[in-house]
Amino acid sequence: MASNYILKALKSAVLLTVILSISSMMLQPAHAFAEKPEARVHEINQPLEVTIILQRVYLDGEMSEERVNETIWSMEDFWAKYEKWQIVDMEADKAVFRQDVDDISPLLKANGYFGVSDDGVLTIFNGRPDGSNIIQSFFQIDLGKLESIKRDQLKKGIPIKNKKCYEEVLETFKPYTIQDIKQEPG
Repeated sequence: MASNYILKALKSAVLLTVILSISSMMLQPAHAFAEKPEARVHEINQPLEVTIILQRVYLDGEMSEERVNETIWSMEDFWAKYEKWQIVDMEADKAVFRQDVDDISPLLKANGYFGVSDDGVLTIFNGRPDGSNIIQSFFQIDLGKLESIKRDQLKKGIPIKNKKCYEEVLETFKPYTIQDIKQEPG
């Protein structure tokens, strides 16, 4: 819990630093403040052009990236627009935001199949299982304990159409996991 509090405090400090940095970039050039330094805080010379990179991380570990060119007229509006995102990186002309998505990736929905690799590991393939195009691997299955119907399903490939199917397949095959038993030297 203490580390959670420290992480939140650190994020707040970084966010404040970034806000101040971007806000200062939006202000008038330094020579304009020679006569009226107080004007620096209230006047905006021109909007800030920033490339926004939106990273979405899905349950299956896939990450999609979307690039958006953003014109920032108001920092308040900008931060409100991305309040549900975590800032990952920020530079003068670029900001990277990340969001965890409680769903499987579009790639899996379109072409993902559960199968088993040559060494008996439950694996997701891009397309039907054939030993290549592996997207993600999970755990080794004791194929000897597996019923023939389930073994055949894995050989043919089980299509992954939604989050529910993804979770059900993982739960179905979890009891067949081979546990590595380490023996103590005796």
